[in-house]
Amino acid sequence: MPMPDSASSPVAADRDTLRDTLAQDNSALARIGPILLHLLATPDHSLFSDEIVARIRGMCHHLAWQVLRAQAEAAGQSEREAFADRHGEALAEHFVSSPALLAHCHALALEWQLAETLEARYGIDPVLAPLVQDLIAADDNALASAAMASLTAQARFAQTQRRMELPLSELPGDLFHDLLLAWREYSDQLRSDAMIRAEAKLRNNFDEGAGRLSLMARVVAGMGQGGLRALDIDRAGAALFLSALAARSGQTRIATVLSTHPRQTVRLALGLRAAGLDSADVERQILRINPQADPPTGISELAPEEARRLLADLPLQENS
Repeated sequence: MPMPDSASSPVAADRDTLRDTLAQDNSALARIGPILLHLLATPDHSLFSDEIVARIRGMCHHLAWQVLRAQAEAAGQSEREAFADRHGEALAEHFVSSPALLAHCHALALEWQLAETLEARYGIDPVLAPLVQDLIAADDNALASAAMASLTAQARFAQTQRRMELPLSELPGDLFHDLLLAWREYSDQLRSDAMIRAEAKLRNNFDEGAGRLSLMARVVAGMGQGGLRALDIDRAGAALFLSALAARSGQTRIATVLSTHPRQTVRLALGLRAAGLDSADVERQILRINPQADPPTGISELAPEEARRLLADLPLQENS
């Protein structure tokens, strides 16, 4: 009977612990959607961050307002803002019932909260991070252009988050399409000529590639192997860091945003390892994001491919 490998047994135990913790963390994250939906439907937010709830509500209201204003404009109404204000709250509540849209808005609110925390704690500019400045001055014209466009988009993001707004143009393409379908559903499929014209105009004007998330992804792709530099949150800032972590770890951007929560340290550690950081840098980034965190053991024994496999085996159900 072969003897067990004493050197590998602790490593296997660490992997099992990481897997079990990740599964538990996923279960906790799966409860976020229903909790948010309940909180958005009630005035008492004492058990949840008032700021996050208010920001999500504000973004959904702004989305509804934009759609309704387009409808009023297509109908030739003179009091377009009044029309949007009159129907905005009901349509926004209808939008909130979409788990995918709710998850997206929640992630944006958490990202902005992280950016503000980093600015207050370390003085990291939420718009113009040092790495972005370097990329704008890069010899690669395509990369420099993408970095400049992402800077402009990040400045818009900062402005709209401070106003608790979300432009339609900043939605991912699938969410933009789903939102327009939800608008139709809200109208009981009774689409007037004005609604048809408004929807056609909104679709014609929509360009997913010009959105902030697409531009950030383009910058990360343009950096190639140098994209590892974007995993230093002090130099990259929150936005580029999160996009690089998503791209290099094989996770969605929503999952990477959620991994920065203090109770999701295992997911963050696995993501950073999967993205190519060594264990010392993984720990450093975790502690920069959450100074009170307790970095998990066993990460140093995992190859990046193993960390990526663990994350793939236990994916986060974002739209539950």
